[in-house]
Amino acid sequence: MKRSFLNQKTKFISDQLSKNWHSFNNWFSTTPERAILEAYEAAQAIQKIENEQFDGQKISHEFADYSENVMAFWEGNLNRNLALIKLRLAEFQLGIKFVDISENDVLSKLQFIDTVIYKYNQKNIISAPSIINNDEKKDDNQDEILINRNSDIDNEEILKEPPVTQKTGVFPRSIGRTFNRIANDFAPQAEETFVKKYRTSRNRTRRAIKFLLLLIIIPLLTQHFSKEFLVQPIFSNLIYKDTHIFVNADMEAQALNELKQFEKKLKFQNLLTKAPEISPENIKLQVKNKALEIAEEFHSKSSSAISNLFADIFSVVAFAIVIAVSKKDIVFLQSLLDKIVYGLSDSAKAFIIILVTDIFVGFHSPHGWEILLEGLANHLGLPASRNAIFLFIATFPVILNTIFKYWIFRYLSRLSPSALATLKEMDE
Repeated sequence: MKRSFLNQKTKFISDQLSKNWHSFNNWFSTTPERAILEAYEAAQAIQKIENEQFDGQKISHEFADYSENVMAFWEGNLNRNLALIKLRLAEFQLGIKFVDISENDVLSKLQFIDTVIYKYNQKNIISAPSIINNDEKKDDNQDEILINRNSDIDNEEILKEPPVTQKTGVFPRSIGRTFNRIANDFAPQAEETFVKKYRTSRNRTRRAIKFLLLLIIIPLLTQHFSKEFLVQPIFSNLIYKDTHIFVNADMEAQALNELKQFEKKLKFQNLLTKAPEISPENIKLQVKNKALEIAEEFHSKSSSAISNLFADIFSVVAFAIVIAVSKKDIVFLQSLLDKIVYGLSDSAKAFIIILVTDIFVGFHSPHGWEILLEGLANHLGLPASRNAIFLFIATFPVILNTIFKYWIFRYLSRLSPSALATLKEMDE
């Protein structure tokens, strides 16, 4: 009877998984067509606004006499549709790598989309502003244009960072920079240039922080939901049903120790109480029930450990996809980190370097590495081999320490000699 019930339950779960897999396969196979259709509809929405509100011209205050709030409304619609087009085109490009689609309608839709968004990808997309809030959303398009330029001059426009090493002239470079800064302050377009740089810098910072948050949140959510709703149900109900209670010997030893402790505790409590003595049969029954409870608990742990491995793979894939579709945002994030690092004082730089090196390769770091490796082994259901852990601790921190020292000697002495001197004083 029990076996028949289990067979029915297994068949039901198998049918549900087959149905879900069929739905997922159908959804995945239609992803490119669905993505290009949504991008096409967003482009049509932009063209409709252009024809009805801006006489067929691009959505800009140059071609319509609207108030500030009305113009902000139309620009909001434009930016939402442009963002949707960008997202769906990235989804389309990713999908066609795995799914073959017909080229009949796709090429015409792509041509229409390119025609609509082309006018918003020009150098003059941002005109001279008189009010900051009027045009701040247009900077996203300007940033994308600047990123797409491949010349050295354009890269300087993006990063705005001077080279680390420059040729030495007759006079100190700071004198020339001071005169150039004074001359730029009195230039006719000084205020406009300042406002433009401020808005561009602010938008870059926003995009960098947004990208950093996505880089953290998306893999974590992918790992959690793929484990809870895809991987773990398969392993719990099909593959590991009534078998493979323990995935390694450590789990089995832990379960046996827990059962022995329960039996000893039961006998000890029986000796302490004044109640009638519990019969050996009753003790045996309670121990058996506890064994079944422990078996169920470790069966769940084993299934969770195996599920973690596959869920982590999905998480890494999600991380790689975020990196692949956000190459422009990587430049913004790198620029933001450069500004933060170069903005620190020499004492702060030395303090951070000492803190990081002491955490990873310091005197107390082996204990941290040991806890970290044991936690990783438990997460993946692997036996925590003491020999392997000690071998890792004996080699990897040494290699890491060598890399740190080489970086300090090779780069820090050239980038910030005063920070290197401060580091030596603090380290001594």
